[in-house]
Amino acid sequence: MICHDAGPVSAGNLPVTEARPDRGVLAIVSSPSGAGKTTLTRRLLDDFRTRLEFSVSHTTRKMRSTEVEGRDYHFVTPAEFQEMIERGEFAEHAYVHGNRYGTAHAPVEDALARGKDMIFDVDWQGANALAARWPEDSLKIFILPPSLDALAERLRSRATDDPTVISQRLEKALDELGHFDEYQHLIVNDDVERAYAVLRAIYLTRRYGTADRPDVSYPLAELAALVAANARSGAQAHARRLVGRT
Repeated sequence: MICHDAGPVSAGNLPVTEARPDRGVLAIVSSPSGAGKTTLTRRLLDDFRTRLEFSVSHTTRKMRSTEVEGRDYHFVTPAEFQEMIERGEFAEHAYVHGNRYGTAHAPVEDALARGKDMIFDVDWQGANALAARWPEDSLKIFILPPSLDALAERLRSRATDDPTVISQRLEKALDELGHFDEYQHLIVNDDVERAYAVLRAIYLTRRYGTADRPDVSYPLAELAALVAANARSGAQAHARRLVGRT
């Protein structure tokens, strides 16, 4: 993948800060294709729909039968996409398997300025470009598969991708995994309920803080303990094993 809007950014060891009251949180979730980030982000969106918006990207990819314009993506022609680039409308954009994907800048900034939280399902290059554009608003989370074999099986079980695309995605998985240390939080998706509980806790403690408050109904101290336990769970060591660093 080649990102055209922003140069290389070192986003590792970003400080974990609480959201400013007047600004929204920009939650950025990345993973190799098939590791489950879309399932997790959609569930978080469903649970916090009044607080959280999904960033709908533009793409030149053909729409699948299960997709809806404006919900899954804004589907545009290559010419329309190029015109948006020339007008400077993208916060980040990239080539992915021969198609173009991009995040429009204006709707993101408008939402954050209104105090609305946004969630992004993007790759590491998109994540770095977004974090560079909105460093104080960004919350970066990386979803890890339980194993490379499990990742391959998930990709093969999809009816929407042909064998060539699956092979390309498997090859790209190791490259994507190699950027795990550029994220504030790692979550191993070996059990979707546990992984979602951690993702939810990370989001809520970033939004509201880590101490219980009379104006917030969520058990923030308990959620903060869950986030801390996840940080001690060995996800870093697991990620290093996946990419062959141990």
